[in-house]
Amino acid sequence: MATNGFSSENIVSEHGEKAPNVVYKGLLENGRWVAVKRFNRSAWPDSRQFLDEARAVGNLRSERLANLIGCCCEGEEKLLVAEFMPNETLAKHLFHWENQPMKWAMRLRVAFYLAQALDYCSSKGRALYHDLNAYRILFDQDGNPRLSCFGLMKNSRDGKSYSTNLAFTPPEYLKTGRVTPESVVYSFGTMLLDLLSGKHIPPSHALDLIRGKNFLMLMDSCLEGHFSNDDGSELVRLATRCLQYEARERPNAKSLVTSLMSLQKETEVPSHVLLGIPHGTATPPQPLLLTPMGEACLRKDLTALHEILEKSGYKDDEGIANELSFQMWTNQMQETLNSKKHGDAAFRAKDFITAIDCYTQFIDGGTMVSPTVYARRCLCYLMSDLPQEALGDAMQAQVVFPEWPTAFYLQAAGLFVLGIENDAQEALKEATKLEAKRNKN
Repeated sequence: MATNGFSSENIVSEHGEKAPNVVYKGLLENGRWVAVKRFNRSAWPDSRQFLDEARAVGNLRSERLANLIGCCCEGEEKLLVAEFMPNETLAKHLFHWENQPMKWAMRLRVAFYLAQALDYCSSKGRALYHDLNAYRILFDQDGNPRLSCFGLMKNSRDGKSYSTNLAFTPPEYLKTGRVTPESVVYSFGTMLLDLLSGKHIPPSHALDLIRGKNFLMLMDSCLEGHFSNDDGSELVRLATRCLQYEARERPNAKSLVTSLMSLQKETEVPSHVLLGIPHGTATPPQPLLLTPMGEACLRKDLTALHEILEKSGYKDDEGIANELSFQMWTNQMQETLNSKKHGDAAFRAKDFITAIDCYTQFIDGGTMVSPTVYARRCLCYLMSDLPQEALGDAMQAQVVFPEWPTAFYLQAAGLFVLGIENDAQEALKEATKLEAKRNKN
């Protein structure tokens, strides 16, 4: 429904309907725009593997990513749903610009933000990115560049990781067919060449120019007089390091961030100004009438959230299906209930580390499902300065109980702590809406 029946008018991916996997823009019932990637029917024969991969990518949350917000695995249909970025791709702004070429300061910002995105993914154990290119960099409503989350998953279980011309493919990939973190850095180097030249030129040609000390011939003529030779030389040096033939000689994502940080220009100028696009002029949203739990989330008041969760107990678990055989009941139930009981005692005593251990035993036991246990462990993670793990539990509580306001409140709390304000506000709105619906009923 969101994509109007996967209408061709809503296709936003570069090769249109001819691509094996097509990306559509879609509008959800709540007014939120999303990007929907629809995989070829034979792409992921193993549904469990697809869901495991999607879940791992969905646990990532960063303002440098166009984040994954959902997936669908129904019959032969496999879909990924991500935040929609309304201001086109880097390819459009760099290679096919209409009003003005991309400014030097914006090109440096794109490189820096992309390095930060790759460093964040690496720090979370997702260092592999498939087919990094100028179509994978998208611009959000503020004109900030973000890396599409879709490249964090392959196009299919056994599919190619590079769809671009072989001239842009890392040399080791041509030998082994495997992507490594160093391959991603090589692709980052090709992106730096794109930013320097304003063209998609093969690395071998660019390296010939650089070795011949003709790097100014590499530079985009539109930039003439708008950058210093020192800055240009530094970016060329960085690109050369990324494009080393030997993978082990390339820098890692963290050192890319360090190198690019010192090159940043006009840091006080908003991205939409540098990009030359109008900023969103949407009417300001009506203030939300927040419940005490919503207020606590907004204030990031974890102590107040602890009090609310403790007082509400387990009343919201009623009606959650827990089908158990008599055998399971007699053999495992007592142990499971004991771990919950010990977790609750630790939760009341604010011994959050012990509570995490006990609730984890309860969850891993697998004999009962309790959204409240996920909610309580979520808060324990927040209290223990583990917001990413907390967000995972809040989302799991939503899976168990899709219309539970508390799950959305806790997602908002986790996102606020992580500094992802826009998503946090969306979660808070959804929680408030569900709370009002529940009260009405």
